[in-house]
Amino acid sequence: MKAAIIILSDPKNGGEDALGRMFNGLAAAYDFKQRGTDVSIYFQGAGTRWPGVISQADHPVHALFKAVETEIAGVSCGCADVFGSREEAVKSGFDLITDNSVPGTSGLPSLGKLVADGFTVFTF
Repeated sequence: MKAAIIILSDPKNGGEDALGRMFNGLAAAYDFKQRGTDVSIYFQGAGTRWPGVISQADHPVHALFKAVETEIAGVSCGCADVFGSREEAVKSGFDLITDNSVPGTSGLPSLGKLVADGFTVFTF
């Protein structure tokens, strides 16, 4: 099995629910990683705002983030453009993913490619 974790929650407007979804997404990735399952984490939609937040050492999810950091595939480029988080994502050292050339965007991750490559997609 292969797992793709897609983080969509918005740290800016989501409150505790958004934090809970982020935490559980990273916890699922950690679980898969510990079991030796191929896992990749993607930040998409308003979730592209998370990298700049959880990169901060004083954030409550920072330790978990560091534990799965090597599993992060990247940030949706088109979504980062729309949600104003591109600069922060790049500054935090994340790759911008452009596999899916959606018209009018700079590209997004391709969920179709992930599924075709045998990944089960989980959204948080």
